[in-house]
Amino acid sequence: MIGPLSALIKTTGFVHLTPGMVFMWVIGLVLITLAIKKEYEPLLLLPIGFGILLANLPLSGLMTPEHGLLWKFYEYGIHWEIIPPLIFLGIGAFTDFGPLLANPRLIFLGAGAQAGVYFTFFAAHSMGFNIMEAATIGIIGGADGPTTIFLASKLAPQLLGACAVAAYSYMAMVPIIQPPIMRLMTTEAERKIRMKKGRKVGRREKLLFPIVSTFLIILVVPASAPLIAMLMLGNLFKESGVVERLKNAAQNELMNIVTIFLGLPIGATMNAEVFLQPKVLFIFGLGLCAFMVSTATGILLAKGMNLFSSNKINPLLGAAGVSAVPMAARVVHKVGMEADKKNYLLMYAMGPNVAGVIGTVIAAGIFMTLLSS
Repeated sequence: MIGPLSALIKTTGFVHLTPGMVFMWVIGLVLITLAIKKEYEPLLLLPIGFGILLANLPLSGLMTPEHGLLWKFYEYGIHWEIIPPLIFLGIGAFTDFGPLLANPRLIFLGAGAQAGVYFTFFAAHSMGFNIMEAATIGIIGGADGPTTIFLASKLAPQLLGACAVAAYSYMAMVPIIQPPIMRLMTTEAERKIRMKKGRKVGRREKLLFPIVSTFLIILVVPASAPLIAMLMLGNLFKESGVVERLKNAAQNELMNIVTIFLGLPIGATMNAEVFLQPKVLFIFGLGLCAFMVSTATGILLAKGMNLFSSNKINPLLGAAGVSAVPMAARVVHKVGMEADKKNYLLMYAMGPNVAGVIGTVIAAGIFMTLLSS
């Protein structure tokens, strides 16, 4: 009797549990709690957290190469570069480039905020990460989850889970991380600066923008093609006004489906054996550093531009240059209204915010071009 019972027990997962797995359960449950209770990026942190739980259940076989369910999600959706571009299709269908077109100089704020990406790239490499890992860690500074995942799957798949969770965590914590930096680096008078109303952007301009941008960006940085192509196609769906069904599908059904198939396998890459290493802590620290530097450099660039212009920019807009759309723009608006309740910055902040999306994709394309060859 004891023999068969012992054999039966050995077929269960209990005897294969390790302290590391239990610790990862705690991390997964923390992410799920943050998603539900605090509503921090719930659409992604909840499936990522559940994926972490699944990855650390022994003998489940969910991430077994060739046969595991979540392994198939990862292999065919992420490794084959399908899901991140589809996410960008949905983002494009939501995005209004009008504020950027109305005030084109705001594009420089989106570009300037990418400084954190390159700063952290060099910092990570100097700390012992190889050059491909350093590039993957640096891109966290753009606060763009799909781009981080896209780059990590190409350059450093072993860091995919940690970098993805770091990117989405910092996106969720934009209202916590950015305001202290914004207040520290600007005076109350600067925060009260009111932006002049931009010119009205015509329908033709909005239609031409995704087409012209596709040509220019892909010709300059061909490696950015998968993300830029889908971003601009989604935007063309939105601005054309003749494909409401496609636009709605990209915004809703498709976006929801691919979000599920993105979050679960990302979480499932975070098993205890891979995740519980000292360098993972460095990834989270460097990712936070990247995000903070991106915020600071965006603000500094706006202040610098004001030295040469009579039409002043509210320096808070520089903080919106990170790619966390539309969270960063909302935070800029909130901090601006703390200084002047009648200062409405949201639409102006959307200009550098969407420029930051493009800037981060270009940065990722540059890394892939230089490092994949």
